Amino acid sequence: MRGKILKALAGFYYVIPLGEALDTASVDTKAYACRARGIFRKHGIKPLVGDEVEFDITHEGDMEGNVTAILPRKNELVRPKVANVDLGLLVFAMHSPEPSTELIDRFIINYCVRNIPVILNFNKSDLGLDEERSYYTRLYSGSGVEVHFTSTIDHGGVDELKEMLHGHTVAVAGPSGVGKSSLINSLLGEERMETGALSEKIKRGKQTTRHIEILPIAENTFAIDTPGFSVLDISVECLKKLEQYFPEIGRHSGECYFSGCSHISEPGCSVKEALKAGRIPKERYLSYTMVYEELNAAKTAAEKR
Repeated sequence: MRGKILKALAGFYYVIPLGEALDTASVDTKAYACRARGIFRKHGIKPLVGDEVEFDITHEGDMEGNVTAILPRKNELVRPKVANVDLGLLVFAMHSPEPSTELIDRFIINYCVRNIPVILNFNKSDLGLDEERSYYTRLYSGSGVEVHFTSTIDHGGVDELKEMLHGHTVAVAGPSGVGKSSLINSLLGEERMETGALSEKIKRGKQTTRHIEILPIAENTFAIDTPGFSVLDISVECLKKLEQYFPEIGRHSGECYFSGCSHISEPGCSVKEALKAGRIPKERYLSYTMVYEELNAAKTAAEKR
């Protein structure tokens, strides 16, 4: 049989047959609890949530089976570790915890590398001022990312977001404590996901999502909920195309004096001239330089080994 992995937990992959109608009870009532064949471990392959697979039923009554093959993937993310994603929804809070533009930019790169469009959603918008919303909208206006704001307290922006997600399989990612699970509950229209309070001591969220799971939020619309991440590594391979993942920088790079300009310290750099003229946000440029220097150092270290 062919199916789709909706959840991975404690060594089991919960697979629903392809063509089966999905609803919020699908994992509990329609999915087969499957183990992965040992051949996957032998070849260093691991099934992912979102994978379409072939599976054998071993016990129909207990709804158990074995995953026997993984069908070709459209794409694959490392963090969150999921497959076959149409759209990335990055969720950060306006406040409590404060948003990290460095982490936001790393998430954006993570999706752009795989040509996955991104919506950057700032939750807890009821805690923010109009000037703050305008700031983030301006900051990412040239990034190719759509910026949106929601509040699960007054439901502001939730219906609009649900419409933006329609027809897509969406990977929902972001750090702990930003209200990610509350937002998914609002999109679902029910209290499906466990939510947690913010730690007063360190002003960070208590991680409530402990596994990855696909949840149907509307017809042909699915959210892949993932654990919160506060750190995100980027592959050294991204160094070659880094300016493409910062479109504001890439569109000003063609007139640099040196053809291989890194836009860090070279003279005659058109990117730095655009930065001085205010055509590139300083925060985005600083984020670019931090990632560049990190990846360049890693590349240099690898070449010395």
